[in-house]
Amino acid sequence: MTYIRPNFRHPEKHVNDIGYSIKNYEGALSTLCAGCGHDSISAALIKSCFDLNLEPHKIAKISGIGCSSKTPTYFLGKAHGFNSVHGRMPSVTTGANMANRDLLYIGVSGDGDTASIGMGQFAHVVRRNLNMVYIVMNNGCYGLTKGQDSATADKGSASKKGIPSVFDSIDLCQMALQLGAGMVARSFSGDKHQLIPLIKAAIEHPGFAFIDVISPCVTFNNTPSSTKGYEYVRDHLEASGTIDFVPNKSAITIDYPAGSSKRVTVHDGSELHLHKNNTDYDLSSRKEAMNRIETVKEQHKILTGLIYHDDSEQDTHGKINSVEVPLNSLTQVDLCPGSSILDALNASLR
Repeated sequence: MTYIRPNFRHPEKHVNDIGYSIKNYEGALSTLCAGCGHDSISAALIKSCFDLNLEPHKIAKISGIGCSSKTPTYFLGKAHGFNSVHGRMPSVTTGANMANRDLLYIGVSGDGDTASIGMGQFAHVVRRNLNMVYIVMNNGCYGLTKGQDSATADKGSASKKGIPSVFDSIDLCQMALQLGAGMVARSFSGDKHQLIPLIKAAIEHPGFAFIDVISPCVTFNNTPSSTKGYEYVRDHLEASGTIDFVPNKSAITIDYPAGSSKRVTVHDGSELHLHKNNTDYDLSSRKEAMNRIETVKEQHKILTGLIYHDDSEQDTHGKINSVEVPLNSLTQVDLCPGSSILDALNASLR
């Protein structure tokens, strides 16, 4: 279902340095559940691109399958977009980037799309240092298939069915660090003061930039023992015969200083315990970044903020020494220079 946003805007609504208003960076109205953290991430992307004076037609947004992968519909409606097969967003983005390196590539994925079916593709796009922004909207469950635990669900955490996960979770930030990502960060969907600067930094980073965003699911990851969600509420179930009632909730927002911790009470009364990184260590040290994640995890907290940054590594084009001209602009003469060039190349190998 598609909705049309109203055209009315306040006459004094400001524009950015290239003359675009915030409306130029919006998409269709969201059809996600009310209170879904994913919508806050979409809003952060809109504000980041507006502030950076980016031209929407020079941006490509690629996604896979899942609630998170629906969100490109809700931001940057004038940008290029491709909704790919489940778990295959990295390879589609790689192909597009090889064809046209001049676009800004924003990859949107979920914890299932990345940490389960797409894990192999995620590993290779990181180690190749593809120049892209990779955002995971992490809610610890499969929202499109009725809330099963995903690979990022913490051990002992219980989702809708109330059965605690018996498996250790995958920490995608640690994976990204081990595989060689140039920028690694984590945030909470409701903390726009932290998330927007991180997205801006990721956009400006020359290489692979990864942001893991904890984004509570209001519908399925919904029990007091869940570490990543809200409680799913069914009012008057027996009387109304309602099968799936999604309560109308407001998105949770927070603000707290770097170096401090914050307990976030979600709608069911359970808590997320966030710790905002104060970057009092060498951000270019993978070892120190890994140690900080583990230290905070031992305290039963979730580390957020910029965790690692190093832009000294060449991106994919630099590693393979590709041509400066986008491949989709190469002519027949460029691609087939003639038999004389081939003869010279063969002669050089003899």
